[in-house]
Amino acid sequence: MVRRLVLLSAAAVAAAAVLFWATLPDVTPLAATWPKTTAFMERRKAKLIREGKSATLDWRPVPLSRISPDLRRAVVVAEDSRFWEHEGVDWDAMRGALEKNWEKGELKVGGSTITQQLAKNLYLSPARTPWRKLRELAIARRLEGHLSKKRILELYLNLIEFGPRTFGVEAAARRYLGKSAAEVSRGEAATLAAVIPSPRIYDPVKHPDRVARRARRILKWM
Repeated sequence: MVRRLVLLSAAAVAAAAVLFWATLPDVTPLAATWPKTTAFMERRKAKLIREGKSATLDWRPVPLSRISPDLRRAVVVAEDSRFWEHEGVDWDAMRGALEKNWEKGELKVGGSTITQQLAKNLYLSPARTPWRKLRELAIARRLEGHLSKKRILELYLNLIEFGPRTFGVEAAARRYLGKSAAEVSRGEAATLAAVIPSPRIYDPVKHPDRVARRARRILKWM
């Protein structure tokens, strides 16, 4: 009887694992094409519609070659300094975040890499639940398995949110700086990178001093 229960439990776990992997999104088209939209863009559109506003977003995807090297570097050092080294998940950073969560008694995992953030923006909700985090980790590994590091960074820079209706570095550079992403200087790159953690909290228009302080830290890291 015990053996039968063990076998049934093992079979249930195996079936759940197969189902979990089978329901993950197919990321292979991203190697050569831009996504038509993302989960985060759709959430923003839905909110605008609920408010009776136009759901039009400013999103202008550009190739990595048309993004300032300083801007690429600023984003990497600010968001994921080991981006070029890990395989989608920075286990040391995640362990450190979990330890801080435990000390504070919070369910806020943190420690997300650029690849994990891309996975979340593309396919998931911002909900901080263990299930969402597990899917984020799995999708991140899948992204790393099918896309080059340069392509992952290219997608991230073009899909990340920078404020109301503003997605990607090209739209952000034109909105906040009045120039293209290719023309962004080192200091300006740090300013744009400072916005990423929370476009509402780090709004260059509403909170310039707060953004400037974070930008100075990013410049030191660069």
